[in-house]
Amino acid sequence: MMIKRFGVEGSKGTGGQSLPFSKAVLADGWLYVSGQTPMVDGEVIDGGIIAQSKLAIENCLNIMKDAGFERQDIVHMKVVLSDARYFQSFNKVFQQFFAEHPPARVCFVADLVVDCMVEVDITCFNSKFKS
Repeated sequence: MMIKRFGVEGSKGTGGQSLPFSKAVLADGWLYVSGQTPMVDGEVIDGGIIAQSKLAIENCLNIMKDAGFERQDIVHMKVVLSDARYFQSFNKVFQQFFAEHPPARVCFVADLVVDCMVEVDITCFNSKFKS
């Protein structure tokens, strides 16, 4: 089985710290994208749950696209919200991105280690990447 890691070098978190994990890992047709927060250049963007949700999802999609996957390849998404009151707003953003090809999803509330409102990760599959 082939395993390929993306974004091992150069990944930066808050304060410019180097992150000790891959942005994504490809294994036998499956792509696992690490949790993404609403960051640009290692800093959380200003704005509410709508803006932060859009950017967190876009960050996942950009990593996925860099690995050669497309939106319809997304099988599952995990969503962590810092407050249950953000659920309906997140759903509106989610629907904008995934109206045609909605993945399976889990959404839960937890404290986030980054000072933001949302973190998302995705799992994708495409048989063209099977070894």
